[in-house]
Amino acid sequence: MRRLIPDPGETTVERQLDSYRPWEQGHEERPFVATNFAVTVDGRATIGGKSGPIGSDADTEMLVRLRGRFDAVMIGAGTMRVERYGGIASKQETRERRASLGVHPDPLMVLISGRLDLPWDAPLFDEGGRVLIFTASETEPPETAASVDVVRHDDRVDLVAALRHLRQQHDVRAVLGEGGPHLHSQLWAAGVVDELFLTTAPRMTGGDAPRILEGKPLPGTTELELAWLLEQEGELFARYRRR
Repeated sequence: MRRLIPDPGETTVERQLDSYRPWEQGHEERPFVATNFAVTVDGRATIGGKSGPIGSDADTEMLVRLRGRFDAVMIGAGTMRVERYGGIASKQETRERRASLGVHPDPLMVLISGRLDLPWDAPLFDEGGRVLIFTASETEPPETAASVDVVRHDDRVDLVAALRHLRQQHDVRAVLGEGGPHLHSQLWAAGVVDELFLTTAPRMTGGDAPRILEGKPLPGTTELELAWLLEQEGELFARYRRR
Protein backbone atom coordinates (compact mmCIF):
# COMPACT_ATOMS: atom_id res chain seq x y z
CA MET A 1 0.00 0.00 0.00
CA ARG A 2 1.24 3.49 -0.88
CA ARG A 3 0.60 6.64 1.10
CA LEU A 4 0.03 9.44 -1.39
CA ILE A 5 -0.89 12.21 1.07
CA PRO A 6 0.80 13.32 3.26
CA ASP A 7 4.46 12.23 3.16
CA PRO A 8 4.37 9.82 0.19
CA GLY A 9 5.81 6.39 0.92
CA GLU A 10 5.06 2.76 1.66
CA THR A 11 2.63 1.95 4.46
CA THR A 12 0.10 -0.63 5.66
CA VAL A 13 -3.40 -0.32 7.11
CA GLU A 14 -2.06 -1.32 10.51
CA ARG A 15 0.73 1.28 10.48
CA GLN A 16 -1.58 3.98 9.17
CA LEU A 17 -4.03 3.46 12.02
CA ASP A 18 -1.41 2.88 14.70
CA SER A 19 -1.53 6.47 15.97
CA TYR A 20 -5.27 6.94 15.37
CA ARG A 21 -6.91 7.37 18.77
CA PRO A 22 -10.47 8.64 18.26
CA TRP A 23 -11.45 7.93 21.87
CA GLU A 24 -9.16 10.81 22.88
CA GLN A 25 -11.15 13.24 20.72
CA GLY A 26 -14.58 12.82 22.31
CA HIS A 27 -16.62 15.94 22.92
CA GLU A 28 -17.98 16.83 26.34
CA GLU A 29 -21.62 16.55 25.20
CA ARG A 30 -21.29 13.70 22.67
CA PRO A 31 -18.86 11.08 21.35
CA PHE A 32 -16.42 11.69 18.52
CA VAL A 33 -18.19 10.40 15.39
CA ALA A 34 -16.51 8.94 12.31
CA THR A 35 -18.23 7.21 9.40
CA ASN A 36 -16.86 4.58 7.05
CA PHE A 37 -18.08 3.78 3.53
CA ALA A 38 -16.91 2.10 0.35
CA VAL A 39 -18.09 3.35 -3.05
CA THR A 40 -17.56 2.57 -6.71
CA VAL A 41 -15.93 5.13 -9.02
CA ASP A 42 -19.41 6.22 -10.10
CA GLY A 43 -20.31 6.87 -6.48
CA ARG A 44 -22.54 3.88 -5.72
CA ALA A 45 -22.56 2.50 -2.18
CA THR A 46 -23.95 -0.97 -2.94
CA ILE A 47 -23.67 -3.70 -5.55
CA GLY A 48 -26.66 -6.00 -5.70
CA GLY A 49 -28.08 -4.26 -2.65
CA LYS A 50 -25.05 -4.89 -0.42
CA SER A 51 -21.91 -2.92 0.38
CA GLY A 52 -19.64 -5.94 0.89
CA PRO A 53 -18.94 -6.66 -2.82
CA ILE A 54 -17.50 -3.18 -3.43
CA GLY A 55 -14.23 -3.27 -1.53
CA SER A 56 -11.19 -5.54 -1.53
CA ASP A 57 -9.49 -7.46 1.28
CA ALA A 58 -7.61 -4.25 2.09
CA ASP A 59 -10.93 -2.44 2.54
CA THR A 60 -12.12 -5.21 4.85
CA GLU A 61 -8.92 -4.87 6.88
CA MET A 62 -9.46 -1.11 7.12
CA LEU A 63 -13.02 -1.70 8.34
CA VAL A 64 -12.02 -4.30 10.94
CA ARG A 65 -9.10 -2.29 12.29
CA LEU A 66 -11.18 0.88 12.43
CA ARG A 67 -13.85 -0.91 14.44
CA GLY A 68 -11.18 -1.98 16.89
CA ARG A 69 -10.53 1.65 17.82
CA PHE A 70 -14.10 2.71 18.65
CA ASP A 71 -16.24 2.17 21.73
CA ALA A 72 -19.38 1.67 19.63
CA VAL A 73 -20.53 0.91 16.08
CA MET A 74 -23.76 2.51 14.81
CA ILE A 75 -25.98 1.36 11.93
CA GLY A 76 -29.54 1.89 10.77
CA ALA A 77 -32.29 -0.71 10.64
CA GLY A 78 -32.12 -1.01 6.83
CA THR A 79 -28.43 -1.85 6.95
CA MET A 80 -29.08 -4.39 9.69
CA ARG A 81 -31.81 -6.07 7.64
CA VAL A 82 -29.63 -6.32 4.53
CA GLU A 83 -26.21 -7.05 6.03
CA ARG A 84 -27.41 -9.10 9.04
CA TYR A 85 -24.49 -8.18 11.26
CA GLY A 86 -22.84 -10.59 13.62
CA GLY A 87 -20.81 -9.73 16.70
CA ILE A 88 -18.15 -7.07 16.25
CA ALA A 89 -15.58 -8.58 18.61
CA SER A 90 -16.46 -12.25 18.96
CA LYS A 91 -12.84 -13.50 18.72
CA GLN A 92 -10.75 -13.49 21.88
CA GLU A 93 -7.73 -12.00 20.08
CA THR A 94 -9.90 -9.10 18.89
CA ARG A 95 -11.12 -8.46 22.43
CA GLU A 96 -7.58 -8.58 23.79
CA ARG A 97 -6.35 -6.15 21.13
CA ARG A 98 -9.17 -3.74 21.97
CA ALA A 99 -8.40 -3.94 25.67
CA SER A 100 -4.70 -3.27 25.03
CA LEU A 101 -5.66 -0.04 23.24
CA GLY A 102 -7.81 1.13 26.11
CA VAL A 103 -11.25 0.64 24.57
CA HIS A 104 -13.96 -1.69 25.90
CA PRO A 105 -13.20 -5.28 24.79
CA ASP A 106 -16.88 -5.79 23.94
CA PRO A 107 -17.98 -2.88 21.71
CA LEU A 108 -21.49 -1.52 22.01
CA MET A 109 -23.60 -2.14 18.89
CA VAL A 110 -25.96 0.80 18.38
CA LEU A 111 -29.03 0.37 16.16
CA ILE A 112 -31.26 3.21 14.98
CA SER A 113 -34.70 1.75 14.21
CA GLY A 114 -37.76 3.96 14.22
CA ARG A 115 -40.22 1.04 14.03
CA LEU A 116 -38.10 -1.62 15.76
CA ASP A 117 -38.34 -3.63 12.52
CA LEU A 118 -35.20 -5.72 12.92
CA PRO A 119 -34.07 -9.24 11.91
CA TRP A 120 -34.11 -10.75 15.37
CA ASP A 121 -32.69 -14.04 14.05
CA ALA A 122 -29.51 -12.32 12.79
CA PRO A 123 -26.18 -13.49 14.27
CA LEU A 124 -25.77 -10.26 16.23
CA PHE A 125 -28.64 -11.26 18.52
CA ASP A 126 -27.66 -14.94 18.67
CA GLU A 127 -23.98 -14.44 19.53
CA GLY A 128 -24.41 -12.38 22.66
CA GLY A 129 -22.70 -9.05 23.15
CA ARG A 130 -24.10 -5.61 23.95
CA VAL A 131 -26.80 -3.97 21.80
CA LEU A 132 -28.45 -0.61 22.35
CA ILE A 133 -31.45 0.33 20.20
CA PHE A 134 -32.87 3.83 19.76
CA THR A 135 -36.46 3.70 18.52
CA ALA A 136 -39.77 5.56 18.40
CA SER A 137 -41.73 2.31 18.64
CA GLU A 138 -43.53 1.07 21.75
CA THR A 139 -43.03 -2.55 20.66
CA GLU A 140 -41.05 -4.77 23.03
CA PRO A 141 -38.07 -6.68 21.58
CA PRO A 142 -38.02 -10.48 21.87
CA GLU A 143 -35.69 -12.34 24.20
CA THR A 144 -32.23 -12.79 22.64
CA ALA A 145 -28.83 -14.11 23.64
CA ALA A 146 -27.47 -10.59 23.32
CA SER A 147 -27.98 -8.03 26.06
CA VAL A 148 -30.45 -5.63 24.43
CA ASP A 149 -31.37 -2.24 25.88
CA VAL A 150 -33.97 0.03 24.27
CA VAL A 151 -34.17 3.82 24.46
CA ARG A 152 -37.45 5.27 23.20
CA HIS A 153 -37.93 8.68 21.59
CA ASP A 154 -41.19 10.39 20.68
CA ASP A 155 -42.25 10.43 17.00
CA ARG A 156 -38.74 9.82 15.59
CA VAL A 157 -35.25 9.11 16.86
CA ASP A 158 -33.37 12.30 17.76
CA LEU A 159 -29.75 11.56 16.79
CA VAL A 160 -28.31 14.45 18.78
CA ALA A 161 -30.11 13.22 21.90
CA ALA A 162 -29.04 9.64 21.11
CA LEU A 163 -25.38 10.63 20.95
CA ARG A 164 -25.71 12.62 24.17
CA HIS A 165 -27.20 9.52 25.82
CA LEU A 166 -24.28 7.39 24.60
CA ARG A 167 -21.76 9.82 26.06
CA GLN A 168 -23.47 10.44 29.37
CA GLN A 169 -25.08 7.08 30.14
CA HIS A 170 -22.65 4.61 28.54
CA ASP A 171 -19.35 6.53 28.58
CA VAL A 172 -19.02 6.07 24.80
CA ARG A 173 -16.17 8.32 23.68
CA ALA A 174 -16.06 7.42 19.98
CA VAL A 175 -18.67 5.99 17.58
CA LEU A 176 -18.08 4.52 14.12
CA GLY A 177 -21.06 4.85 11.79
CA GLU A 178 -21.36 2.26 9.03
CA GLY A 179 -24.65 3.17 7.36
CA GLY A 180 -26.94 3.15 5.75
CA PRO A 181 -27.05 6.15 3.46
CA HIS A 182 -30.23 7.62 5.01
CA LEU A 183 -28.83 7.45 8.56
CA HIS A 184 -25.52 8.81 7.25
CA SER A 185 -27.29 11.76 5.69
CA GLN A 186 -29.17 12.46 8.92
CA LEU A 187 -25.92 12.42 10.91
CA TRP A 188 -24.32 14.95 8.57
CA ALA A 189 -27.47 17.10 8.58
CA ALA A 190 -27.34 17.13 12.39
CA GLY A 191 -23.74 18.37 12.23
CA VAL A 192 -22.34 15.58 14.39
CA VAL A 193 -19.92 13.79 12.02
CA ASP A 194 -16.26 14.63 12.65
CA GLU A 195 -14.53 12.39 10.09
CA LEU A 196 -15.28 10.29 7.02
CA PHE A 197 -13.27 7.26 5.91
CA LEU A 198 -14.04 6.62 2.23
CA THR A 199 -12.81 3.72 0.10
CA THR A 200 -13.17 4.21 -3.66
CA ALA A 201 -13.02 0.90 -5.51
CA PRO A 202 -11.82 0.84 -9.16
CA ARG A 203 -15.13 -0.40 -10.55
CA MET A 204 -18.46 0.98 -11.75
CA THR A 205 -21.98 -0.37 -11.46
CA GLY A 206 -24.40 2.32 -12.63
CA GLY A 207 -28.13 1.88 -12.11
CA ASP A 208 -30.03 3.30 -9.19
CA ALA A 209 -27.87 1.97 -6.35
CA PRO A 210 -27.69 4.48 -3.47
CA ARG A 211 -24.86 6.86 -2.76
CA ILE A 212 -23.42 7.38 0.73
CA LEU A 213 -25.93 10.20 1.38
CA GLU A 214 -29.60 9.64 0.57
CA GLY A 215 -32.74 11.53 1.52
CA LYS A 216 -33.15 15.25 1.99
CA PRO A 217 -30.33 17.58 0.87
CA LEU A 218 -28.01 18.80 3.60
CA PRO A 219 -28.87 22.26 4.96
CA GLY A 220 -25.71 23.66 3.35
CA THR A 221 -22.40 22.67 1.80
CA THR A 222 -20.10 20.85 4.21
CA GLU A 223 -16.41 21.51 3.63
CA LEU A 224 -13.96 18.66 4.21
CA GLU A 225 -10.20 18.49 4.65
CA LEU A 226 -8.21 15.54 3.28
CA ALA A 227 -6.17 14.07 6.12
CA TRP A 228 -4.67 11.18 4.16
CA LEU A 229 -4.94 9.31 0.87
CA LEU A 230 -3.69 5.75 0.38
CA GLU A 231 -3.64 3.54 -2.72
CA GLN A 232 -3.37 -0.17 -3.38
CA GLU A 233 -3.99 -1.79 -6.77
CA GLY A 234 -6.07 1.16 -7.93
CA GLU A 235 -8.22 1.28 -4.79
CA LEU A 236 -8.14 4.61 -2.91
CA PHE A 237 -8.50 5.02 0.85
CA ALA A 238 -9.26 8.57 1.98
CA ARG A 239 -9.69 10.04 5.42
CA TYR A 240 -11.53 13.34 5.53
CA ARG A 241 -12.02 15.72 8.47
CA ARG A 242 -14.87 18.18 8.76
CA ARG A 243 -13.35 21.66 8.49
